[in-house]
Amino acid sequence: MSPREYMKLAIEEARKGEGFTNPNPMVGAVIVKDGRIISMDYHHRYGEYHAERNAILNCREDMGGAEMYVTLEPCCHHGKTPPCTDIIIESGIRKVYIGSMDANPLVAGKGAEILRKNGIEVITGICEEECLSLNKIFFHFMKHKTPYVVMKYAMTADGKTATRTGASKWITGEAARARVQESRHKYMGIMAGVGTVLADDPQLTCRLEGKRTPIRIICDTNLRTPLTSQVVTTADKVPMILATAVTDSEKTKPYEKQGCRVVFVPLHGKHIDLKVLMAKLGELGIDSILLEGGSELNYSALQSGIVHAAETYIAPKIFGGIGAKTPVGGVGVELPREAFFLSNPRVSQIEEDILIEWEVESCLPES
Repeated sequence: MSPREYMKLAIEEARKGEGFTNPNPMVGAVIVKDGRIISMDYHHRYGEYHAERNAILNCREDMGGAEMYVTLEPCCHHGKTPPCTDIIIESGIRKVYIGSMDANPLVAGKGAEILRKNGIEVITGICEEECLSLNKIFFHFMKHKTPYVVMKYAMTADGKTATRTGASKWITGEAARARVQESRHKYMGIMAGVGTVLADDPQLTCRLEGKRTPIRIICDTNLRTPLTSQVVTTADKVPMILATAVTDSEKTKPYEKQGCRVVFVPLHGKHIDLKVLMAKLGELGIDSILLEGGSELNYSALQSGIVHAAETYIAPKIFGGIGAKTPVGGVGVELPREAFFLSNPRVSQIEEDILIEWEVESCLPES
């Protein structure tokens, strides 16, 4: 096998940690000796051992003279776990292939330098593009300290998210809805507006067994979320953040008593400032958000420039109706050239439905 093929195996290993490692990156490692894989592993969960250490500790053969393929530059600092560079040096591995360099300033080239100073040959840039894409959330968060935001919506072939009566269950099929649950596991937070809470009373949890439920974030400028809503009554079990412009402690106290974290956000016009909210959520260590908002919040998010990508589910149905809801409301743009442009589409079919994953062009420099 070639170095690229071994690195692709390391990437496959890394993906096993998706949703569990945030805000750490997903990392996979493969150890090869005499053309034979003798161990491979990945970073399983935030706070636990990294991929390199797992692969080395689980190896049952002599690693003297072996090669390691790792998707991200090995760490060289003490964090929640010891430096990976130390155990690589001690293992007897003599050559390390690195997919992408670490954006963390505590590492950022230092890991590779330490390995070289200890007589280990280091080769960088193997499957670099794939390794960078694997951890685009991590790299964004390291650079900007704000969450990577993905706007998700499901619509009919004529662009409707509900009928003229407001009925919306269900637009897509079961398989597509299961795919949404995977996204809820993947991203660290899930955000909706108070309108969604009032209309649907959702739990906003991940319903897949063994997967992680994201931190719920409700944008509620005037604090209208009912104390009896599911997101509030379950706040003692699943983290829940209320983002509001209300500062009256007598109004916020009942939510806090039920386990909600109330975050004050100043106004921008008539609603909370979403850019400020992103900065505050970044300070809390939330590296990514799945935006499952209504049409008004979706427009506000796009207008404020916080959306980096979109997941568009399209069902083979037509609702019609001039008054039927669409995914993005608000005032809208005046001219076609003022549109929010999308790029780099990835199209997949999920049984009868279609999923298109896009990047939002205005945010591409930040991703």
